[in-house]
Amino acid sequence: QVQLVESGGGLVQPGGSLRLSCAASARTFSPYAMGWFRQAPGKEREFVSTIGWRSGYTDHADSVKGRFTTSKDNAKKTAYLQMNSLKPEDTAVYYCAAARTYYSGNGYRKDYAYDDWGQGTQVTVSS
Repeated sequence: QVQLVESGGGLVQPGGSLRLSCAASARTFSPYAMGWFRQAPGKEREFVSTIGWRSGYTDHADSVKGRFTTSKDNAKKTAYLQMNSLKPEDTAVYYCAAARTYYSGNGYRKDYAYDDWGQGTQVTVSS
């Protein structure tokens, strides 16, 4: 079991930026992929982005493409979500997750692909 801890959430005005971090506590950490999901009040959890832990390949939801960037630091066992040009509709609790199983295609867009989840961090975009 890997413990994932998110940080970096908060209140930001529309058009602003935030960077979320997700740090893994395991002594050794080598997932197939890390993912970011979000859940707004009254809505289902939705895919935001994913990054291959070895390849660095990234995939982003259409709603955030061009505004959000996903990166990682393997040595620090940390994944990042840089969020720019934030909109009120980006308001949600953001979760990071680690996948220990290989999936092809768009598999990492599904929450069932992930084995370990963080506790979530609140992002609120409001003036």
